[in-house]
Amino acid sequence: MMKQMEMTRRTLLRGSSAAMAMAVGGSAPFLSASHALAADPALAKESLRTIGLSVTVQERILADFKATSGVGSVSGTAATHPDAQTKILSGSSDYDCWETNAERLPAVVMTHNVEAVPVSALKNWANIRDTFTTPNAKWEPKAQITGQIWADDARTSLWLVPAVYNYDSVGYNPQIVSDEEANSWTALFDPKWKGKSGLNTDPLTALGQAFMAMNSLGLSQVKSPANPSPAEIDEAIKFLISKKKDGQFRALWGDFGELVNLLASGEMVVCDAWQPAVMAVKAQGKACKYAVPKEGYRGWAIGPAMLANTPNKQAVYAYADYWLSGPPGIAVSEQGYYSPSTNLKTLMAPEKYGFWYEGKPWVGAPERGIKEGDLRDGGSLEQRAANVAYWHQWPDEYDHLIQKWDEFLSA
Repeated sequence: MMKQMEMTRRTLLRGSSAAMAMAVGGSAPFLSASHALAADPALAKESLRTIGLSVTVQERILADFKATSGVGSVSGTAATHPDAQTKILSGSSDYDCWETNAERLPAVVMTHNVEAVPVSALKNWANIRDTFTTPNAKWEPKAQITGQIWADDARTSLWLVPAVYNYDSVGYNPQIVSDEEANSWTALFDPKWKGKSGLNTDPLTALGQAFMAMNSLGLSQVKSPANPSPAEIDEAIKFLISKKKDGQFRALWGDFGELVNLLASGEMVVCDAWQPAVMAVKAQGKACKYAVPKEGYRGWAIGPAMLANTPNKQAVYAYADYWLSGPPGIAVSEQGYYSPSTNLKTLMAPEKYGFWYEGKPWVGAPERGIKEGDLRDGGSLEQRAANVAYWHQWPDEYDHLIQKWDEFLSA
């Protein structure tokens, strides 16, 4: 069972300053999931009202789910994690599930705002990747995804059903920043890129990166970048404030579109980034690459968490299972994310799966800046998974972290 942590209602409601947003775009036809998820006539009486980042709350995905499942009505609201968290903790009954990052689960678990989803309700769970079932001896349980999503020690139910995951790194302009320079989190703080570096405004993201950079620079010896002590937080904030006052950062970005525009315009030449944003810049014909940090990637996962007292439990079960059925995983994989389900390999075109998951060269006509023979930055899923520095988690010292982060923002 997830360890309970002391947090004030005030800081729970505030959350972090910003969170991931994904520009959907594109007009490619969506593969029907009819062969993977049979419609249940009983679901016609239920609704599915979901809220979450536009990484997963996409109109084409929701429309396909409705057509495939037979759920009576389906609606989605795109919102940052802090905004959604505030609505839920304030008592809103407008939604049936929250598609959130696993590290934010404690905020709703300890306040009894979510109910567990039984594994028995997920027909496609048998094809989940080992990442979500087999603990890695490298980290303690709560410091990895397998220790965050389960509601019971027997693993019969889940607080969150993983739908999308990835390993984040540094985005950079290879015409200005060399691969060697970019392949470390220290690049974000290198005076060489003063005024042209970017940092995410979410403290659960930014501080971990700062710790990895400080470790490499010999300024700290933080063993758990995602779960620092108060003293470690204080040191990192001093470091970040000094960098901010020196003019290191062009922007503290929090929006996908903002990130893409700053990279594409050349206003930022190096920043912490999401791989789909790097790809969106390349699709504009601009030079952009994704680094392979020597310290390792940041790991995270998003998925539906069923909100307490929803009148549409069966619809939520069906929606969570749908995410593991294959087709929605194809949609997000071709944006640069990963699907937790191995169903993808039998549904995705072999050459596409080879590029996105197996480290094989791109085959076929150019697409969104990807040309014949190109390789995905970072290599195969196996290669990237072997180079993870830490998984995001809810820090024990969250209240202190938010207090100090406010000092950084105000500096």
